[in-house]
Amino acid sequence: MAVRNAKATWEGSLREGHGSMMFGTFEGPFTWSSRFEEGGGTNPEELVGAAHAGCYSMALSSGLAGAGFTAKRISTSATVHLERVEGKARITKIHLETRAEVPGIEKDAFLKIAEDTKLGCPVSVALSSVEITLDAQLI
Repeated sequence: MAVRNAKATWEGSLREGHGSMMFGTFEGPFTWSSRFEEGGGTNPEELVGAAHAGCYSMALSSGLAGAGFTAKRISTSATVHLERVEGKARITKIHLETRAEVPGIEKDAFLKIAEDTKLGCPVSVALSSVEITLDAQLI
């Protein structure tokens, strides 16, 4: 299977410094403010969320196909919660919200496949120490 790479650089002190994260064709700046406050730029948690949303959408498509259904569209967002736990910043929860257009599938069958996907997509497995919740809906 594939091996993927990402890179980050950081310059300066924790609060006053700045950095850049790069993967594929994406490059984005990050700072203390963009990570722990509401400043502009990106942060590692957004990248975790993007990876999880992308992985989940692809895995759901595969799970549906395995059950004989072809999704017209799957849209997933991931909300990553960064909180203080015992004085340290920790990812405590990831909430996935997916909306899928899947012709011919019954709601209960869709929800079963969606839940199985939440447990089995590679990024979910990698993040299994974090609470992962799901809101899956057919549109």
